[in-house]
Amino acid sequence: MTPFVVKAIQLLLSLSILIVLHELGHFIPAKLFKTRVEKFYLFFDVKFSLFKKKIGETVYGIGWLPLGGYIKIAGMIDESMDKEQMAQPPQPWEFRSKPAWQRLIIMLGGVTVNIIVGFVIYMGILYFYGRNITTNEDMPQGFAVTEQFKEYGFQDGDQILNINGEPLDDVLEINRYIFVRDVSKVEVKHADGNIETIQVPEDAGSKMFQSGIMPAFTPRQEIVIDSVNSDSPAEKAGVLVSDKIIAINGKTIQYRDELQSILDKNLSSEKEIVILRGNTQDTLNITPNEEGQLGVWFSTEKLNSQLGKTKINYTVGESIVGGIGYGYNTLKDYIAQFKYVFTKEGATKVGGFGAIGNLFPGVWDWQSFWATTALISIILAFMNILPIPALDGGHVMFLLYEIVTGRKPNDKFMEYAQMVGFFILIALVLFANGNDIYRWLFE
Repeated sequence: MTPFVVKAIQLLLSLSILIVLHELGHFIPAKLFKTRVEKFYLFFDVKFSLFKKKIGETVYGIGWLPLGGYIKIAGMIDESMDKEQMAQPPQPWEFRSKPAWQRLIIMLGGVTVNIIVGFVIYMGILYFYGRNITTNEDMPQGFAVTEQFKEYGFQDGDQILNINGEPLDDVLEINRYIFVRDVSKVEVKHADGNIETIQVPEDAGSKMFQSGIMPAFTPRQEIVIDSVNSDSPAEKAGVLVSDKIIAINGKTIQYRDELQSILDKNLSSEKEIVILRGNTQDTLNITPNEEGQLGVWFSTEKLNSQLGKTKINYTVGESIVGGIGYGYNTLKDYIAQFKYVFTKEGATKVGGFGAIGNLFPGVWDWQSFWATTALISIILAFMNILPIPALDGGHVMFLLYEIVTGRKPNDKFMEYAQMVGFFILIALVLFANGNDIYRWLFE
């Protein structure tokens, strides 16, 4: 199967699991409070269903439109917009007849289950697979640093010792910490052995995002060429795949950032480049193009293979604590980065099903599948609790208003609110998936 098909299958399976569990989060408390559930559907059954079967008072089914799922609770103004039922006198088994606190629990059930599912999956991953981290000992070559962060005092070859006085288990998380967390100081060990504490500006994460510097810290990569562009300066000069660049303009270099630094100076001037091909050295004269590029690529896979890994195994107890902590930090970081959505640059990054599908690897890997499913579950929890009518958060908002004021919004207002929320959701879905299509066509 092609990577696209593998990703599509994983996305469909992941969403199916999460949708069913989310709706169970509503279904179970509804049944506990003796509230009638008329329909329980995976996917939407617009006009027709792929499958349906009535058991007791509930119709269970699978729709044909894979944009989510739902349960229809009697006496509740929801996406079904069943005005005929709402026009009848309230019945004891209906949602609207239940106390506000019971209705609140029913509406919070789906989000609660998504959070629990995400945490439990992370617990399982830590217990069954453990965790691979990269320490400074695993990456003695340190990081290549973007020019913007060099202005703060960071240098190529830096190793990260601690952040805000606390050691970092996985040094590759430095970018995420600066991007979404409150980082004020970073202690580093420079390539010359000197240790320095660098003050990080409060808006460093925002500057990273606005300038497109993602990530700001990249593991230093040896200059082994993975591919050569057709009709490029490198090809014309005779550069081959697997050649290793070891010097440029008489200066010995070892890492890709050193090469790029020299290329960025006098962009299109001729460069004398020494390559190592097997055990043989050769000197080539190459004139980069107008962007200062040679026309060669360096493999990310090879970079990852150069990085050492330290395996951490977890006991049952450690996996429970670690899974909760990992899930909590995942939710916290996602909420923190959500602020970027409301910027001009952030709006272009919003993605739909294509972006979600690309979270999965192109080959089947159960560990990656479950890790991505846990992430999506936590994202769904946060998105569903947003105070938008038609989402769980919208219902919760009105229920909290009722509990605090003792006054219930009238049905006509709720109908209009539901319609407005529905159109907002449709607009967001179209916008997000439109971004996916644009990126697919033009990027």
